[in-house]
Amino acid sequence: MTTATDPAGDPAAAPATDPAAATQAATDPAAGPAADPAAKPVPLRDRLGLPASAGRHRPLIGAHLVDSLGTGLVLAFTLVFFTRTTALPLTTVGAAVTAARLLALPVAPAVGPLIDRYGARRVAACANVLSALAHAAFLLADRPWSIVAVCLLAQAGQAAYWTASTGLVVLAAPSPGERTRWFALVQTLRNAGLGLGAAAGALLVGDGGTGGLRLLVALNAASYLAAAVLLARWRPDPAPVVAAAETGRGGYRAVLADRRYLLMVAVNLSFVLASMVLSVLLAVHVTAALHLGAPLAGALLVLNGVQVVLTQGPVSRLLEGRRATRTAAAGALLNAAAFALLAVLPGGGPRWLVLPGLVAAVLVYNLAETVATPGREELSVALAHPARRGRYLAVNQLSWNVGQALAPGLLTLLFAHGPAWPWLLLLAASLAAVPGLLRLERPSAVLPDPR
Repeated sequence: MTTATDPAGDPAAAPATDPAAATQAATDPAAGPAADPAAKPVPLRDRLGLPASAGRHRPLIGAHLVDSLGTGLVLAFTLVFFTRTTALPLTTVGAAVTAARLLALPVAPAVGPLIDRYGARRVAACANVLSALAHAAFLLADRPWSIVAVCLLAQAGQAAYWTASTGLVVLAAPSPGERTRWFALVQTLRNAGLGLGAAAGALLVGDGGTGGLRLLVALNAASYLAAAVLLARWRPDPAPVVAAAETGRGGYRAVLADRRYLLMVAVNLSFVLASMVLSVLLAVHVTAALHLGAPLAGALLVLNGVQVVLTQGPVSRLLEGRRATRTAAAGALLNAAAFALLAVLPGGGPRWLVLPGLVAAVLVYNLAETVATPGREELSVALAHPARRGRYLAVNQLSWNVGQALAPGLLTLLFAHGPAWPWLLLLAASLAAVPGLLRLERPSAVLPDPR
């Protein structure tokens, strides 16, 4: 019996769109909503850049917020938890966590076919359940092998969730015009949740004991379980179906033969490296290169979260109707400007310029994030074949997993040779992304579907 399958959502709910038409919608300046001079005053929702369908999808919004809140709780405290609750040295714990993340790299490709078969909603809900179980098991891990095991499960849950998360937006908003607002909203929710979670985590571990850390992990496990329940309750609107036979045709061979999508994935690596600045490079640069206090680095992290939360929606609203390739390219250029400024800050200029220059660079970096994210996410959907969207998104997610695994070692190695070198690498990667993004606008011949 043939089952109709949604490539990014639930079975029997898939958009039967032409990938060429979807690509055109993502890259056509006329794809956004047209402005009507005689229209009524713009509602507050539109001024904030919120999607019109947000009210009908409250469980999805809640799931994103709760998931990010839980992630923020332990994001900065995983190593601290295992070093305080076990007798293992920091080097052993660090090696175990790194090994787990490397072992989890194949998770995204494995999840892609599951999304195509069972839908993004079910996969994301199961991924949250897996994350809940993994973090509950943190409380029992006290040996290197057990730390590798629980961190592998936790990383697998995260990789599966974020591979499916773009498909959740497709379910909430099948049309490209509405999708960009949803991507902006998800980015806002993610930053708000991570920021609140990190603040709560810092309060819970402030006493230096293990009780707060154990409570932190328990709350994190509960948050993932709550997110899974919200996703299970969410019922997106059904859409036209795609036959299951079409879904499996070609598999990953078809994705790897799509040179246009692979170019988009390669370009995305520049944004992956840029995203690692806050967690890997900024604090080291502030303290070791600029000789400023560590609290300033924390304040800049807070500034990032606040700026993105307050401006992501309005910025996306202002950019509506622009090509996704152009907005992503503009974000890459803003990143390049921020990295160029950071590269010259340790120079021989006046000392009083260092702090204003640092703040200005971070503000530009934050603006780049708000400008680029919705368009970049839209491209990952619009350039994917609807019948194999799960596999396409898995390949895109793999670029994030590989980049996040390699960036800490690469950036810190370059920093050891001079504080400007990692910024110059990021500058070059951001500039190289611009012609790649513009090349995505060119019409391309439809390649034969390998079978």
